[in-house]
Amino acid sequence: MAGLSEPVRERRDGDGRTRDTTYPPAPEPLPISVADSHCHLDIRDGEAWLEVEQALSLARAAGIDRIVQIGCDLASSRWSVQAAHAHPSVVAAVALHPNEAPRLAAHGEAMLEDALRDIEAMAADERVRAVGETGLDYFRTGDEGRAAQRTSFERHIAMARGLGKTLVIHDRDAHDDVLQVLDTTGAPEKVVMHCFSGDAAFARECVDRGFYLSFAGTVTFKNAASLREAAAVVPLTNLLVETDAPFLAPAPHRGRPNASYLIPYTVAVLAEAMNASVSQVCAAISANSDHVFGPW
Repeated sequence: MAGLSEPVRERRDGDGRTRDTTYPPAPEPLPISVADSHCHLDIRDGEAWLEVEQALSLARAAGIDRIVQIGCDLASSRWSVQAAHAHPSVVAAVALHPNEAPRLAAHGEAMLEDALRDIEAMAADERVRAVGETGLDYFRTGDEGRAAQRTSFERHIAMARGLGKTLVIHDRDAHDDVLQVLDTTGAPEKVVMHCFSGDAAFARECVDRGFYLSFAGTVTFKNAASLREAAAVVPLTNLLVETDAPFLAPAPHRGRPNASYLIPYTVAVLAEAMNASVSQVCAAISANSDHVFGPW
């Protein structure tokens, strides 16, 4: 495939299985260009790697002409701001990931506080359009880290509200508590549920609050019927799409490195689940992306 770096053909994972680490072929381009609302251009997936210019070029060819580059800690947030200034098709989001907050707090509350101040300073940049990904993650962080997660989450919410920025939520195994914190603290005007992972009932709760639901490649997986049921109840006016690249490549390429150019696979499944045409879904995603993050 033209434009790709030379990858390692396969890698043996921790469970002993081999994994194909080549980038998948490009799908047919979308009829209307859309934005990838959540991408990590700075993260390698094993030895496979797309340089930023390669990733952006392949994305444009597939009909993905805008990308939101997400920061998860101080280093990646700084990188994201720099990338947004260097590339007109990229805007940034900055934050401490929910799993980063307990790691910082373990070295003392002052370290977490200093990091939050640095994030807030970066968030004021005009090329930073969102605060995130922040939220709660009960999958990787146990009870001992939840207080720091909540403190960090509340601070990010206040930050987004004070700066007039969109809030991007990471929610893993914490649906009820995420909503409780947002309801109690007071959500900013625009909230994105990144890599939406709930069922139809949770989707309705989010839509009722005016949140945007961003679906990743997981909605294409064979065992993700509940996600497709959730997508079916989401109005087009509340829909976004993302990769979370280099993770979560959509079917039929699950397990391989992901990139923005693979979004057409996800859009096709969303269109089917929502009983809409691909063009209708693309038009809605494009308009919603500009409203939530734009103009680029």
